[in-house]
Amino acid sequence: MSQIFELDELDRRILNALQADAGQTNHQLAAAVHASPPTCLRRVKRMVEGGVILRQVALLAPEKLGPSLTAIVEITLDRQGDEHQLEFEALVAQESSVLQCYRVTPGPDFVLMVQVADMPAYHALAHRLFAGHKNVRNVRSYFSVHRSKFETRVAV
Repeated sequence: MSQIFELDELDRRILNALQADAGQTNHQLAAAVHASPPTCLRRVKRMVEGGVILRQVALLAPEKLGPSLTAIVEITLDRQGDEHQLEFEALVAQESSVLQCYRVTPGPDFVLMVQVADMPAYHALAHRLFAGHKNVRNVRSYFSVHRSKFETRVAV
């Protein structure tokens, strides 16, 4: 079980500022949260080492990079034992088109967020991951026609 990391008000301000813009310099961060640069650096390092900050990334606009199709896919397995779920998770973890994978209940066993270039690319992915997998019983796919909200911020 994961241990809860103790955060104070300054930690929360730092995390909120980094979630808004992780590309700012340490000096910019310090000014934004009203702390000294060495304090910010020390706090960020502690939160990275403590596993609170997993990584810093750039968020891209898929529609600016060419054709793009987002699919939300529900997967139901024939056998739901932990070893079968771990096997399926390992399979989708290797696929770069699968952006997110969640075990869910009730209903399907998994919900995936998938980003591919177009419908032929989705068909190839579905064949590779779902049709060719002996333990996949049911696949239900939904295709996004418009994204009205996309947020990565976690409330702290």
